[in-house]
Order: sequence, then C-alpha cells, then structure tokens
Amino acid sequence: MTKSQASEIRVSARVLLVDAQNRLLLFQTKTAPDAPEADTLWITVGGGVEPGEDLVVAAARELREETGLDVAPATLGGVVATTGGPADLGWLSGVFRDDFFFLRIDAHEVDISGFEDLEASTYVGHRWWTLDELAETDERIVPYGLAELMRDLTAGRIPAEPVRLPWHH
Repeated sequence: MTKSQASEIRVSARVLLVDAQNRLLLFQTKTAPDAPEADTLWITVGGGVEPGEDLVVAAARELREETGLDVAPATLGGVVATTGGPADLGWLSGVFRDDFFFLRIDAHEVDISGFEDLEASTYVGHRWWTLDELAETDERIVPYGLAELMRDLTAGRIPAEPVRLPWHH
C-alpha cells in the first residue's frame, strides 16, 4: 500500500479489457446481493487490492479470477485512469478509489468460475460493448466518462498521467 492509499478504506485495481473489435468487457451486477435484479449497473473487471499487494499485481489477479484470463502484471502497463470518493455500499462505507489499467487482447471466452462469493451473489451477466453502445446507452455504467476514455485508449492515445474520472456515488 502506498501513502496515497492510506486514507482510502478500499482501493480497487480494475482492467479495461478490450478485444480486437474494440469492444469493452463489462459485468452486469446487482447493487447488493438482496437487490432486485432490475437494480443493476455495468462495471469493469476488477476488485479490491489485498493488504501489501501491488496495484498491478492485484489487477492481474482480479483479471484471472473474474475472466479466466491469465496475464503477467507487466502486460498491464501503467494506470490510465482513476476515480474515487465517499460511498456506502452497505457492506462497506468510507472513501474508495478505483485505478484502471488498459489491456487489448484478440479474443477471450470469459470464465467467471473464480468469482468470490459476493461477486457471484450479485452477478447478472456480462457482455462486450462497442464504443458506440457505450456512448449511446441509457443503462448505468460505471465509472462515468468511460465512453470518452475508451475512444481515446482504443485510438492509441494512452495518457501520460492517469485521467481523473467523475466519482459515481
């Protein structure tokens, strides 16, 4: 954990996983295990960084657990975006931070068998989203600002410093 992580109650390492057709993988999840199935949002691959775990190592671990895709942490490069702020998720409240890595692959058959219990209890489905679908949908996708960021990343415009995205809580 770095000094900048010390004030956050939960730091998440997330992966913007894009296939050869420039489609982004998102998971549809209920907002809580007991929430109605209609109360959902779409989120990126990723999750909490374990104590003492490097951010990029956590991102590679989460990618493997949630999709079955096993990559070396160095493959993920640096953080391309970040967001954070206060939230009360029911099971945890405080200040959260999400850091995003970008990874382009040819194709991948998603395997969710590595989900943790909470992930499995809220999982509704997953799909690969085109850039146009991201920009035009009325469905709730977090983080906010993802469509614009993905247009830049898929066009090869990788930011020198992480892009700060709006907090979604």
